[in-house]
Amino acid sequence: MQSAVREPVTAWVALGANLGDARQAVWQAFEALGRLPGTQLMARSRLYRSAPHLAQGPDFVNAVARLETRLSAPDLLDALQALETRAGRERPYVNAPRTLDLDLILFGQSRIDSPRLQVPHPRWRERAFVLLPLADLWPDCVSADDWAGVANQQIEVWPEDGP
Repeated sequence: MQSAVREPVTAWVALGANLGDARQAVWQAFEALGRLPGTQLMARSRLYRSAPHLAQGPDFVNAVARLETRLSAPDLLDALQALETRAGRERPYVNAPRTLDLDLILFGQSRIDSPRLQVPHPRWRERAFVLLPLADLWPDCVSADDWAGVANQQIEVWPEDGP
C-alpha cells in the first residue's frame, strides 16, 4: 500500500546499468521515474561512463535524477525496485553486474536508518559515479573533500547525450 507525504519532497536517485543496452536502460528509467505516482522528474544529469567500483563486469552508464515526489521514502524505494525488476535486474550476489540499478541517495532532509532503507545513502560520497552526475544538478552538494575522496575513480561524460 502506498502512503503519500503531504508536500512534495525532493528526492535524488542515482541510476546505473552495465548489462545489455545500458545507455537505453538509463534513458528508459528516466522516463519511468517521471511516470511514478505523485512524482515528477524535475531534472536529469548528463550520462557518464565509469569503470565498475568494487565490482566486476563491463563499464557502467551512470546518471542522477532529481524528483519531486509525494511518495514516502519506503514507497519510493518499492517503486524503484519494481522498475529494476521490470528492467530484468537480478541479484545473484553483491555488486553483480546489472541491467538497471536505482539508488535513493537523498530524500529531502530525511534521515532514515532501517534494515531496509538508509537515507542519505551510506556510500554516496564515496562514489564518483554519484558525485559527478549529482554535481551537474546540485554543484553545492559536493565538497572539495568529496572530490578528493574519489579522485582515483575513473569516470567520463558519455559521448552521446540522448536516447
